[in-house]
Amino acid sequence: MFSQKQLKEDESLSVQPIIEAMSKLCTKHESLLIISRQKSEYLKEGNVTALQQLLPKENQHVRAIEKLEKNRIQLTNEWFERYAGPETEQTITSMLEYMDDEKERAELKAVYEKLIIILADLKQQEQLNEELTRQSLQFVELSLNMLQPSAKSINYGKGKDSGDSSRSIFDSKA
Repeated sequence: MFSQKQLKEDESLSVQPIIEAMSKLCTKHESLLIISRQKSEYLKEGNVTALQQLLPKENQHVRAIEKLEKNRIQLTNEWFERYAGPETEQTITSMLEYMDDEKERAELKAVYEKLIIILADLKQQEQLNEELTRQSLQFVELSLNMLQPSAKSINYGKGKDSGDSSRSIFDSKA
């Protein structure tokens, strides 16, 4: 553990950059959750056009989240390399154990818990979207099957329109 004096002398020990990175992740994930909920509505409505317009937004958010997450990982790795050693499990929970500054510990814990809740909500929403997509595809497949007459009824069934259905086109008299 580090004393308050060591914390003040070594500003790089501060987890403030990690807290800021996680706050940005929370904001982006909240925004992605809003998009995901909107996607659910479009799936329920069957609004393919709006859904197609929403997907690029979703992809932009995912790319931004990936970039933010890489930054958070880098900051966390640097913190652990410098202050906890490579053998330490590099988790936020582990980091909280190493921290002496109660204010930063509380702040980090709060943003960590907020991110966990947002991620759980997002996961649940995406599972709903996956199920709605599956149901939509099943409906489309069923509709196509109902619209397409079977090959058997077209090619091999007895037609009521033909006058002499037992006669083949090869049974003509010369």
